[in-house]
Amino acid sequence: MNIVSHKRLFDFYQKHNEAEVPLENWFRITKNAKWKGFADIKKNFNSVDSIGNQRYIFNIKGNDYRLVVVIQFVHGYIYIRFVGTHAEYDKIDSKTI
Repeated sequence: MNIVSHKRLFDFYQKHNEAEVPLENWFRITKNAKWKGFADIKKNFNSVDSIGNQRYIFNIKGNDYRLVVVIQFVHGYIYIRFVGTHAEYDKIDSKTI
């Protein structure tokens, strides 16, 4: 899969050092994946949920952080829309991500 953009992950774990390893693991696994649908994602990440509109939410580091992405399976692209804590996620309008 093609992931846009790794910089969002990097910027986040510069502030939250404990998130670096789990986010880089997610990035590595996802980059090497060839997902065709939600069932394929579940094979790699059991804790992923579909939240509609091609958006998926991943629990990172034992549910300490949330990662929201848009996945276009046909084109093989993933767009990182949000990475943050649960408190940060709760403060945003989920329709904007």
